[in-house]
Amino acid sequence: MILVTGAAGFIGFHLARELLERGQDVIGYDNVNDYYDPSLKEARLAILGDYDDFSFYRKDLLDEAALTHVFKNHSPQLIIHLAAQAGVRYSLENPKAYIGSNLTGFFNILEVCRHNQVEHLIYASSSSVYGLNEKMPFSTRHNVDHPISLYGATKRSNELMAHSYSHLYDLPTTGLRFFTVYGPWGRPDMALFLFTKAILNGETIEVYNNGEMKRDFTYIDDIIGGLMSVLESPPEKVSHWNGKLPDPSSSKAPFKLYNIGKNAPVNLMDFVREIEKQLNKKAVINYKPLQLGDVEASHADVENLVEDFGYRPSTTINEGIQEFIEWYKLFYKI
Repeated sequence: MILVTGAAGFIGFHLARELLERGQDVIGYDNVNDYYDPSLKEARLAILGDYDDFSFYRKDLLDEAALTHVFKNHSPQLIIHLAAQAGVRYSLENPKAYIGSNLTGFFNILEVCRHNQVEHLIYASSSSVYGLNEKMPFSTRHNVDHPISLYGATKRSNELMAHSYSHLYDLPTTGLRFFTVYGPWGRPDMALFLFTKAILNGETIEVYNNGEMKRDFTYIDDIIGGLMSVLESPPEKVSHWNGKLPDPSSSKAPFKLYNIGKNAPVNLMDFVREIEKQLNKKAVINYKPLQLGDVEASHADVENLVEDFGYRPSTTINEGIQEFIEWYKLFYKI
């Protein structure tokens, strides 16, 4: 029995569907909030609801009684915690939302895991933890103590909280730092969705830092492939771990951190041009300065994920954009 929090979300939906296709029993947990159009979340849930082995709780992470009820009734031993308040830019507008979902909510997950002897907790971190770090590619061995957004700070806090529970209670935890995930059923607040919608409607798109940005865009299928590879491999204690020269990605506790990205940054303007090419329509662009909380570039070093699990992201940017646009036109009947 596997619990997927954030099952109505972009990555959670794809992961839950993949698990169900493989014959797993899946419990979905999501409050289906209105951060973006809930009808998209409902459409994802409708697909998951067609599987006999899927059960769903429309509950909030702050509802301790609901979480306790799930564990009492189902006893899940594998937890994939993807639920969170997402978005760097939204954290400037509504910072309080991040404290509840990303800190208190994560604490509640840790508590139910340790009280129910969970075998493995996998949780979503983010490339946003790298903050002011400018050494490329971003490595899990780099210092990440200078976040530049509250969102990034909450995700770094999750990693620290997880380590403490791994150390105190021998709870195996794996944190995955996601890098700019895109693809069908994606989030409407992400660049590909925003740009596609605006270009099709003849509306202006906003391009920050005057287009001088790079992102390690990672297609959803490659993300799910990486996730599936770590599910049943809980981290072990590293006996030779050295506290005088600490490796931040591992520990004497059963704790591990991985980057999960394409390891192939794309210039933002090349990304826009590929969307234009596939839509056969030019974008109207409003160039803007770098937004507070954003970084100019991201680049994932995935060496340890390759070494431990043979991770090999393979989807090209043109293939991924094509898959998204085909889905978008079908879903919105264009």
